[in-house]
Amino acid sequence: MKNISKVLESGNSLEKIKILEILNNTDNPEILEKIISKLDDDSIEVRGEAFSSLILNENDISNFLINALKNTSKNIRGYASLALANRNETSAIPEILKLVKDERSMVRSCALGALGHLKAKEAKDVFLEALVDSNIEVKKSALHAVIDLKIEISEEMIKQILNENDFDIEKMITLIKKISGPEGI
Repeated sequence: MKNISKVLESGNSLEKIKILEILNNTDNPEILEKIISKLDDDSIEVRGEAFSSLILNENDISNFLINALKNTSKNIRGYASLALANRNETSAIPEILKLVKDERSMVRSCALGALGHLKAKEAKDVFLEALVDSNIEVKKSALHAVIDLKIEISEEMIKQILNENDFDIEKMITLIKKISGPEGI
């Protein structure tokens, strides 16, 4: 236990990854907090392994992940919302909804993606509002949710979104038009 904590705190990336690979079924609160803290590691590989460990964990760790949504680290807030979504934790929807107004665009984008994945139809207005966010990645996350949940958007909104001149957004708008057909959106 002490060795695990020590490696997660001060080990090199390879050592952290090796430890995280075997921690995908822990229910030890201290270890779970350490794993969650690795969502903000300098190494993207370590962050990925921590994410995998949390998703694969078959224990009820939702409270740990929900608490992580209030962390000061944008990475931890964002990735915790995605981990909750990948675990299909629909009970976390109200807490994830709070992140769509986060000051950090990365967190807003992750929260919208998580809500879309969780099929949070109650977030319809949130998705529509996010279509005019100042950050293009946030707009894309909202647009994905709009498409997946088949939420209707106005022709005026489509024109406004297309002003971005972004290839991905243009592809998504084409999808919306195909889904809704010639009679409208």
